[in-house]
Amino acid sequence: MDILLIVLQSLLALVFLMAGLTKVAGNKMHVDHFTKWGLPQWFRIVTGVIEIISAAALVVGFWDSSWTAVGALVIAITAIGGFIIHVRSKDSFKETFPILFLAIIAFIVFFLCSSELANFPGFN
Repeated sequence: MDILLIVLQSLLALVFLMAGLTKVAGNKMHVDHFTKWGLPQWFRIVTGVIEIISAAALVVGFWDSSWTAVGALVIAITAIGGFIIHVRSKDSFKETFPILFLAIIAFIVFFLCSSELANFPGFN
């Protein structure tokens, strides 16, 4: 089970670090998507920063698994928000599936580490 967790955690960290960095950097694709969805560009930057911080929490989680639980939970919530935006704007299944898939992976990682949440700094 530990190997599965490490693989999923690494996948989430890499994907959301890349997504967050490209959002903050103003990648044309992300700018166009946020415009299409009717969301302000400052929200793209905030979303990118949240994704970067969550990915960093997953990396710290390799040493302290309570950080994995927190990072995965924040990513899962962010991904559910992204899924809702895709559904609301009637995007195709091809455009919607990746964020849904990542949300499911994030929830799996969260549930695998949820018992460690009590050890998160400030919670004990």
